[in-house]
Amino acid sequence: MSQKVEYLISAVAKMLDIHPQTLRQYEKEGLVEPSRSDGKMRLYSAEDIERVREVLRLTRQMGVNLAGAKLILELQSKISYYESLLKEKPSKNAWFFIKIIKLTKDKNGIIKRSSENTEINEDIL
Repeated sequence: MSQKVEYLISAVAKMLDIHPQTLRQYEKEGLVEPSRSDGKMRLYSAEDIERVREVLRLTRQMGVNLAGAKLILELQSKISYYESLLKEKPSKNAWFFIKIIKLTKDKNGIIKRSSENTEINEDIL
C-alpha cells in the first residue's frame, strides 16, 4: 500500500517560490483546499500543488485576477467531470453540453462565459 505524499506549507512555498501567505490567501479565496494534520497544519498533495501552479500561471502569465482564476478552475473541473461521464456512458445530452463548453474556450484555452440561455437545436446535428 503506497502512502500519499503531502507537503507542509513552508515546503510548498519554497518549491513554488512564493510566500506562505500567498498559499493562505489562495485557501481563503477557495482556490485550493489542503488537508489538515491532527495538529491542524496544512498538508498539500501533489494535486493541490498542481492547482496552485495553475493559479500562478493564470494570474502571472494570463493576467487573470483570483476571482477569474477560481471561475476558470471551476469550469475546467466541470468539463473534466462531464468528459468522464461521456467516456463512461455516452449520452447525447452530455455530448451537447461538452460541445458548447469547448466552443467557449479562446485560443489560449481560457474559458469564456457563455450565455446561460443557450438552447440546443438537436435537429442541426
